[in-house]
Amino acid sequence: MQRRLLLTAFAATLAGPALAQGFTEAQRAEILGILRDALRRDPTLLREGLGALQAAEDMERSSALATGIRAHEAALLRNPADPVRGNPRGDVTIVEFFDARCPFCKRLAGEMAELLKKDRNIRVVMKDLPVLGPASVVAARALLAAQRQGKYNEFYDRLMALRGEPTEAAMRAEAERIGMDIARWQRDMLDPAIQQRIDTNMELARALRIEGTPALIIGDAFIPGAVPLADLERAVAEVRRARR
Repeated sequence: MQRRLLLTAFAATLAGPALAQGFTEAQRAEILGILRDALRRDPTLLREGLGALQAAEDMERSSALATGIRAHEAALLRNPADPVRGNPRGDVTIVEFFDARCPFCKRLAGEMAELLKKDRNIRVVMKDLPVLGPASVVAARALLAAQRQGKYNEFYDRLMALRGEPTEAAMRAEAERIGMDIARWQRDMLDPAIQQRIDTNMELARALRIEGTPALIIGDAFIPGAVPLADLERAVAEVRRARR
């Protein structure tokens, strides 16, 4: 019990105002003195204390994300401009922030495709988030321009399947293969409204402290990275379970 109390105090003291705001300066100094003595007697407390601090920070970040998700629920789930994959009337919505040039996004694309095959009651909202530089911005514009011709999902599948970079030449070739009006597509890519949609996605990601791709939001849960199918299925099942 005493060891657990020391670890809790260690985490709260090092975490700064966010977790230690309940202590006065005198109490904080007293705790630090106790910790110094304890660390001299048992140095392993440092490693365990850092673990406790990490757990506390993870909990704080998770709570902040859940609050942010609820605060931006309409922008995440109900923006009529957003492309949708899967079942538009699905009972569970997954929001996916992705970059068309991100290799981990390509890996996740396969898992998501399998999920949508197995579960026909999932709606996926796509948020183009070009974080990997100017070439990613061009790819995001190309995707959103394809959406204007009802070709977003087809074009997305083509880009995710590309072995190399989605260069402008490679994207044009794929656009031709799926029957897009190339002249219109190229004009639409330069439309400031397309860039505004990308900027809106970037602002939303910043508000949610999303720093990389892929990033998924399923219910109140934030899932970073290319997770396997089993993890996706568990997250979807948890949303359904919470509604019972």
